[in-house]
Amino acid sequence: MKAAMFHGPHQPLTIEEVDVDKPIGREVLVKTVASGVCHSDLHFVDGYYPFPTPAVLGHEAAGIVEEVGLQVSEFKPGDHVICCLSVFCGHCDYCLTGKTHLCQSRPVRAKTEPPKLSWKGQPVNQFANLSAYAEKMLVHENGLVKIADDMPLDRAALIGCGVTTGVGAALNTARVEPGSSVAVFGAGGVGLAAIQGARIAGARMIIAVDMVDSKLAKAKELGATHGVNAAAEPVRTIREMTGGGVDYSFECIGLKVAAEQCFDCIRPGGTATIVGMIPVGQKVELDGPMFLREKRIQGCSMGSNRFKVDMPRYIDLYRQGRLRLDEMITRRGRLEDVNEAFRAMKAGEVARTVLMFE
Repeated sequence: MKAAMFHGPHQPLTIEEVDVDKPIGREVLVKTVASGVCHSDLHFVDGYYPFPTPAVLGHEAAGIVEEVGLQVSEFKPGDHVICCLSVFCGHCDYCLTGKTHLCQSRPVRAKTEPPKLSWKGQPVNQFANLSAYAEKMLVHENGLVKIADDMPLDRAALIGCGVTTGVGAALNTARVEPGSSVAVFGAGGVGLAAIQGARIAGARMIIAVDMVDSKLAKAKELGATHGVNAAAEPVRTIREMTGGGVDYSFECIGLKVAAEQCFDCIRPGGTATIVGMIPVGQKVELDGPMFLREKRIQGCSMGSNRFKVDMPRYIDLYRQGRLRLDEMITRRGRLEDVNEAFRAMKAGEVARTVLMFE
């Protein structure tokens, strides 16, 4: 099969012929139909997070089941599925207490088994237990959810990461209350999803913050009531707009300064949620006395999802017109366009590029 190979930081991905093994046990072989290009992958390409090479990146995908392992009972060939990097074991403390997204013993192949992916006879590292920049994915059944056949798979792919992360940050992690005020730093794919999550939750005021005016316009299209350019003292502006700060804020970029601004712009008793991947080794600095005002800051992992329950619900919201996915896809391309998709993302030209395999 064709796959986009990651050779190391600051190097373009190359299209290679990669071998994929047959599914064993509870594994499922999925034919990739659509894969979103997520900013999280870019963190590894740009060297902010380490990952062993060679590897196949990609983690936001939807496709069709092609073959299943002998122990699989939940899926069959022909099923349409969304993949999720929050694959879970089902028996650790986190899983048994309903926090499957925090599972610490995610199922992987034993070292005595052949590698899932190989290139020129050598093992290839599977990224996020998915490796979605490839024509096929070999995934544990606890990393998949079945969806209706009539759900467009390019829109479904977005639910695999960006939408679940952003909407879930608002609904599950922060639990935005109706009538509250919200600020979202970053109007990329995850930020736009967080804005929509806040709108679905009933927030009365949603302030989008970004450096790119066209992205602020898209944010308003999807539910933001106000836009603030990040170059214009966003904390002061937000405090003036709200009379002291917002109830909830979300950092959806992965920048130290944005995380600090995210905390600084909340009102006493407010909650800041850090969704973006701040580079390894960077420290977020906060003004200590602000904690005396019961201001809170918290992390977020994949929207605190219960994806086998949440994703079908998000599809229902999409069908009802309450979750808008069509407008989040700026461009579609082929696997060979993956490096261009990264460039466009860094340039702020797109909300999401989706790579199509059919």
